[in-house]
Amino acid sequence: MTGSVDELIAAVLADSPSPADFDITSAFWLHHTTRLPGADVTYRNYYVLLRVGEVFGACSFESGELDPAYCADTSGRTLADVLSSDDPLPVRIAALDAYLAAVEPHHAAPYAEEVVLPAGTPDVRARARDAAVAGLLDVAEGTKVALIGVVNPLVDAITARGGICLPCDFNLRETASGLPVSRDMTEVIDAADAVVATGMTLSNGSFDVLLNRCREQSKPLAVYAQTGSAVARAFLGHGVTALSAEPFPFSQFSSRPSSLYRYRTDT
Repeated sequence: MTGSVDELIAAVLADSPSPADFDITSAFWLHHTTRLPGADVTYRNYYVLLRVGEVFGACSFESGELDPAYCADTSGRTLADVLSSDDPLPVRIAALDAYLAAVEPHHAAPYAEEVVLPAGTPDVRARARDAAVAGLLDVAEGTKVALIGVVNPLVDAITARGGICLPCDFNLRETASGLPVSRDMTEVIDAADAVVATGMTLSNGSFDVLLNRCREQSKPLAVYAQTGSAVARAFLGHGVTALSAEPFPFSQFSSRPSSLYRYRTDT
């Protein structure tokens, strides 16, 4: 059983094929902002990305957490070197994601359901993406859904299905629809019937807490991940019950059709 992120890293370092056989050919840093039409919130996103062969390992991080100068020293290293180093957590999560995606890309996973997001404007594509995420949940009328990491179209998608959204985020005080946003993850998990969480929990170190809390309370946990989408996949059946995985390049960087991959487990 995969119990924690550290245990997964240790297992990968001892695994075959060895991460020492995977070279990082490109390392880059992205700062991306979004404000959807009619919204008064600007999302500010930062990503570290590592390319290995045909895949990219991805991890978001908070402003000021990582200097873009890391790029100069990371291309040419092996994944084993990064995973066994004291590099910042977002870089190691990106390396872990790259390894797991290289071993089994999402598009080649036999148990993944491909969902093609339509061409269109950012708000059209965001709503299609978040409806696909909400579709992973069995939300009956009145179901309380903890949302760890607020994305306003996902708040709308949960409430449109009759759910009661309990949002939690470090960077927002209320949702676009006026719901108060908690800063206490355990508070909303404990009050919820089901949990939806962003892959950002991997980069800020809260994923293990989230995972264990849901395991202890036998609550379904769906993860929507651009960050560490292949990492979250490794916990399917071990605390994660459903996953929306969106590998790089992400939907917000294109107006053309693109794919995300949904996974479900009955475990």
